[in-house]
Amino acid sequence: MTIDSFLSLLQFSDGLFPAGAYAHSFGLEYYVQEGRVNDADGVFDFIRASLEGSVATADMLAMLAAHRCAARNGGLDELLMLDAVMEAMKPAEELRGASRQMGRQMIRIAAALSEHELLRSYFLATESDSTPGHHSVCYGVIGGALEWAELDAATAYLYSAASAMAGAALRLLPLGQLRGQQLLWKVRPLISRLASESAGKTTAEMWSFVPGIEVASMRHAQLEARLFRS
Repeated sequence: MTIDSFLSLLQFSDGLFPAGAYAHSFGLEYYVQEGRVNDADGVFDFIRASLEGSVATADMLAMLAAHRCAARNGGLDELLMLDAVMEAMKPAEELRGASRQMGRQMIRIAAALSEHELLRSYFLATESDSTPGHHSVCYGVIGGALEWAELDAATAYLYSAASAMAGAALRLLPLGQLRGQQLLWKVRPLISRLASESAGKTTAEMWSFVPGIEVASMRHAQLEARLFRS
């Protein structure tokens, strides 16, 4: 990647990027309220289950497919099909909503910064509600348009997901900032392995199996008091 592309990857993957990830716990809040996650080890297990069972095996592969489509300036229909697949693979309404909200906010900002033809066409499709605008697809479109290297995009995507969950844990549990950084340090080998394993994979290999997290997300909506939207 060029320095300019690398800087754009840092910008869109930054935890401070206003995609709205801070408003979501992705099911973690339910586990904390139920007492099933109460320390750093439990948070790590939650992050690992999410990455290994869904983020790396479904979302990241959709992201990479969208990345390749945008990199070759492919057709909008391909992106709409990816969005439809992601919509079907997220049975929990809260997780679907989180993915849509984060994706739409991200592509809205990207469209204001880039003149890439396919990126802007896809943005208009999300604005007209012609497609859900899932986060993985939006991230991939942006990455392809801004010429991010595939492995770097995959690694940053996984790290962003882990960082969002760790950030939620810090607001839900008395862990402290140091323990949060130790969590992210501990998850690095997992991220590296999952990103490397994505090389050459296609959407035909997508799968997701995180029933516990999906049920937790559904039950989260019924909690009497909630800090997060999901």
